Amino acid sequence: MHMQVGPRRGGRFNAPVVVLSLLLVIALGAWWGVDYLRARLAGNGCDALTPVEITAAPDVAPVLTRLAKTVPQEECFSVNVTAKESAEVADLLGTTASGGPDVWVPESSTMLSQARDAGAWNLPESGQSVANSPVVLGLSDETARRFGWPGKAPAWQEILDGSPVGIPDPARDPLGVATLLALRKLTEKEPDPAAAFTAAMRKLNPASGQAPATEQSVLARNLVAVYPGVPVQGFDYPYVVLPKASEASRTAAERFLRLLLDPLAGSIFADEGFRAPSGQFAVPRAQDSRTDPAPQPPGPPPVADLYAALQAWAGTNLSARVQVLLDVSGSMAAAVSGTGKSRMELTLQAATQGLGLFKPSTELGLWLFSTKLDGDKDHRVLLPMKTIAEQKSSGGVERLQAVRPKAGGATGLYDSILAAYQNARQNWKPGRINLVVVLTDGRNEDSETIGLPRLLEELGKLQDPRKPLPVIGIGIGPDIDASELRQVSTATGGDSFTTPDPRKISDVFYQALSKIMCQPPTCKN
Repeated sequence: MHMQVGPRRGGRFNAPVVVLSLLLVIALGAWWGVDYLRARLAGNGCDALTPVEITAAPDVAPVLTRLAKTVPQEECFSVNVTAKESAEVADLLGTTASGGPDVWVPESSTMLSQARDAGAWNLPESGQSVANSPVVLGLSDETARRFGWPGKAPAWQEILDGSPVGIPDPARDPLGVATLLALRKLTEKEPDPAAAFTAAMRKLNPASGQAPATEQSVLARNLVAVYPGVPVQGFDYPYVVLPKASEASRTAAERFLRLLLDPLAGSIFADEGFRAPSGQFAVPRAQDSRTDPAPQPPGPPPVADLYAALQAWAGTNLSARVQVLLDVSGSMAAAVSGTGKSRMELTLQAATQGLGLFKPSTELGLWLFSTKLDGDKDHRVLLPMKTIAEQKSSGGVERLQAVRPKAGGATGLYDSILAAYQNARQNWKPGRINLVVVLTDGRNEDSETIGLPRLLEELGKLQDPRKPLPVIGIGIGPDIDASELRQVSTATGGDSFTTPDPRKISDVFYQALSKIMCQPPTCKN
């Protein structure tokens, strides 16, 4: 007898058995896939790939991206490069405690100083340079021929004398900073270096003209590079591992840095027009009169030179960052004889008119102070720090004019000055005349204050010669303590202006503004 041991074709099948079989196949496939991936990684000595996030200046980001693709699998890490303007990154690092990249590669180490000033206090002061590019003036062939090229190399000074030269905002753009440092170096041997530097800066036009550029970008655009003619550090492209990076990402980032410093990577940088970190071309370039192959100074500029140049620029261009403290104590409601107005109304009138004397790009913030305006605080913010243009467009002038004195409020002067000064110091900005302006009609009346000796002591601790932050005191009315304001201003390198006659508020206010807006060497302290 023939026995049928298998199912008959077309017969019924056992559904649960089939489903279980399919699940078993899927499970085995998944297990095999994971096992295969582990085997591949294990074959490279990796349990997983460590990601490294890099944010870089837009000019160097494409090279880093190209090199990131060459990382061997056995290195067990991957690199992702994002291009972003360095000023944006500096702001982000200064205001965000977490998040952001593992590594930052700005154009210049000057941006590290500016990021630290923006609040990134734990940012390293320096990094390993991965490339170099001198800062030059880029001229078209036609323009360069007007200055004798190619027969002779044009000089910065003759270009400054013969045509407008533009400059990006040094407070935001490392090209602007580098231009100032070059001009400062050019004028340091003049009989009066400060005056010569100021005269040179006044020939710069922030809006137009021949623009500074990097040698790398000039090569890319086939322009003629004009060098400063004195040893000036250009862009050094520091590779900085940020504090937020995990230990694994930090280790991987350091391994990628070793790859960037390899001679093979140097040839790729050279292909894109960059020099080696030493300031020399890694690969000899064919001689042409558009660039100068001579070695350029490597490394970042001295920090002291950076701040000196930015402060001089701020004074020349009257670009300020002003934190104002406005007294709204009850006494500001007092009527001023012969005017039909109160002390507050006259003060607001002078202050509103004074806004028009500043450049639209000047930043201004305004705090009100009396006693217990915000809980136990004697001050509160009326206008957050914004440019004059932004304050006007967002209704800031109207909010200022609507200010009224606090009925029965006393003058909480000392605590308010210290709080405003601490805030201004924390948010000190290079390339600006940083100031704290105090407008008041009386002496301190807060019985719970820190006291004048302690205030002066604390202000003394907050001084930094590289980052001046004077207090300008403006006092009106018979209740003013001129000595009090003078001591506070003097402790910060500032000045005070007082009058017992509130009708003269405009005179005193403009006297103070002339002090603010007339900077050395034009005006001597």
